[in-house]
Amino acid sequence: MDDRNLMRAWLELSRISNLPTVWTNALAAWAVAFGGFQYYQLGMLMLGGSLLYTAGMILNDVADVRFDRQFRPERPIPSGRVSLTAAWFVSSAMIGLGAWFMMVLGGANGWLVTGLVLAIIGYDFYHKPWAGSVIVMGACRTLLYLSVGYAAGAGRHIRMNSDGGNARFSIDSATTWHWPRLSWDLDGPLLMHAVVIGFYIVGLTLVARGESRPAEQSRWMRALSRLLLWSPGLMAAAFVFLGGQWLNLPILVAFVACIRYATRRMRAGGPAIGDAVGWLLAGIVIVDALAIGANSLPIAAGIAACAPLLRLWQRKIAAT
Repeated sequence: MDDRNLMRAWLELSRISNLPTVWTNALAAWAVAFGGFQYYQLGMLMLGGSLLYTAGMILNDVADVRFDRQFRPERPIPSGRVSLTAAWFVSSAMIGLGAWFMMVLGGANGWLVTGLVLAIIGYDFYHKPWAGSVIVMGACRTLLYLSVGYAAGAGRHIRMNSDGGNARFSIDSATTWHWPRLSWDLDGPLLMHAVVIGFYIVGLTLVARGESRPAEQSRWMRALSRLLLWSPGLMAAAFVFLGGQWLNLPILVAFVACIRYATRRMRAGGPAIGDAVGWLLAGIVIVDALAIGANSLPIAAGIAACAPLLRLWQRKIAAT
C-alpha cells in the first residue's frame, strides 16, 4: 500500500471529519468559563482532547474487529489496510499522550480527565452489548467540556517566560495536575452547557443506532432521541426569550433549521437516515455556537458556519 492510501486508511479509522467538533467543544467550554487569552493552555487542552478523541475512534474499531470482519469488511482493520497491532499501539499511545497534555500542560483536573478516559474506553468496549452505553457516549463530551472549563475557570494558567532570549514554559502554582481535590462549585452556565451537549450526543447516538438497526428502536425511544436533540435549542430559547440574550437568536435559528432538516430526513428512512446523522454530527458545532453566541456573535457565527463545511468533509472521509 502506498503512503497516500495508508494515510487515508488511518484518517478513516480516526473518523477525522468529526475532529473539528472536539475543537469547538473546547472553545465553547473555554469561552463559557471565561478562560481569557491563555492561548498556550487552550492549545494544550485542544491537543489533548484531539488525541483522546482520535484514540477513542481507533479503539472503537479495535473493539469491533470481529463484528466488522463479518458485517463491515471494508473498514481499515478487517480489510488489512491497518494492522490490529498498529491500531492497538497507536490508540494506547494517544490515550496516554492526550491525558498528559490535558493534565500536565493544560492544567485540567486529573479526576475529570481520568473520568473522560474511562468513559472513552468503556464506550468502545461495551457499546455493542449494552444499550445504555449511549449515556457513556454523551458523558465523553460532557467530561471534555468540564475538563476544559474547569482548567479555564479555576485559575490554571500557563505562562511563557523569556530569559535572555531563551523561552521556557512554566506552570503557575495554581496548576495542580497531581490529582487535586475536585471542587463541585462549578460555574452554572458551564455545567448547563456541559450537560446539554451530553444530551445532544446521546440523542445523536440513538439516531445513529437506528441507521443500522431501525427495527430495534421503539416509538418512545425515537421520541426520546428527538427530545434530547432539541435540548440545546430549548435551553437557548429560554435564554433568548426569557433572559434577553437576543444576540443568540441567529444561532438559534440556524440550530432549528439543522435539526428540522435532519428530522425530516430521519422520517424518510433508509439511506436518508445516514444523511440525517451526518448533519447532526456537523450540528455539534452549532450547539457549541449556542454556548458562545450571547457573548460573541461573530465568533459564534464563524463556528456555526463550519457545519456545512464539515458535512462536505464527511463525503470525503466517513464520519460513522
